[in-house]
Amino acid sequence: MGNEVQTTSQWVVDAAHTSVGFTVKHMMFSKVRGSFTGVEGKLIGNPEDLTNAKIDFKIDVTTIHTNNEDRDNHLRSADFFDVDNHPHLSFVSTNIVKTGDTSYDVTGDVTMKGVTKAVTFTSEYEGTGKNPWGIDVAAFEVTGKISRTDFGLTWNQVLEAGGVLVGDDIALTMDLQLNPAQ
Repeated sequence: MGNEVQTTSQWVVDAAHTSVGFTVKHMMFSKVRGSFTGVEGKLIGNPEDLTNAKIDFKIDVTTIHTNNEDRDNHLRSADFFDVDNHPHLSFVSTNIVKTGDTSYDVTGDVTMKGVTKAVTFTSEYEGTGKNPWGIDVAAFEVTGKISRTDFGLTWNQVLEAGGVLVGDDIALTMDLQLNPAQ
């Protein structure tokens, strides 16, 4: 009984062992990668079977990091995230469909810059176990894509050779680690 992983209840994001990254096209042909370090969230249900789970996730967009302070500050400005008025991006699940032995399509409401839209992410359950300190751990890899202009992040610049400076599609990759809520 002592080695069984807790399967039903509330789990919370372990921010120290979670990463949230994104990629966007720059100048139509290269990519800029970035991340957010301010992450929190919870899963209510069984991490080994998400079909009846409820997921609530929040990112502090002020923690954006792209390895360029000027770009990060521009992304925090009203041209993009407008962090003074909208400091968080949130996700609340509305429907979860099992698509394979350990994979799910997780649909929910994403709210960013005051706009809420339904978005579906692919989630892969990576497993559960106990860490060296005896704490239960569940892990997921989540991927998806959003249109930044759908959420009012419309700033762009036309390039002299044609095309635009910043692509519309944002690819998201999240490696989530969760622990039972205390």
